[in-house]
Amino acid sequence: MTQKIVLLIEDDPSDERLTLNALHRNNIMNEVVVAYDGAEALDFLHGRGKFAGRDASIHPSVIILDLKLAGMSGLEFLRELRSDAHTRVIPVVVLTASENSDDVVAAYEAGANSFVRKPTDSREYSEMVLNLGMYWLLLNCQPPTRVRA
Repeated sequence: MTQKIVLLIEDDPSDERLTLNALHRNNIMNEVVVAYDGAEALDFLHGRGKFAGRDASIHPSVIILDLKLAGMSGLEFLRELRSDAHTRVIPVVVLTASENSDDVVAAYEAGANSFVRKPTDSREYSEMVLNLGMYWLLLNCQPPTRVRA
């Protein structure tokens, strides 16, 4: 069985650090690839740009996506991801500080599998990351890598 990969799309260095630390603190030792905007994440998924040569048939088990990104926004990324037959089934958890209910609706309409607000307390943040990891990496049944067009 191959190692399950987490794709973290986050442009804020402190939120990136907080998420990576919470994963390690909770003994979630999966490979985490960090993309700093939607375009870079698409490059990873398709094995192009700085990820040229990567086996694009190996999908992350879950994508953790911030909505508010410089360049291509989280919603734009999500729409692009869902429009491609090869990536549309990859689970996406939107992890954001947004309190805007319109963002929740827009994320689900664009194809998010989950919408989670970032806790401000570091202990709550760590517990939230543990719960995400347990569900998406251990309990959730992954779709097969073969994709129907």
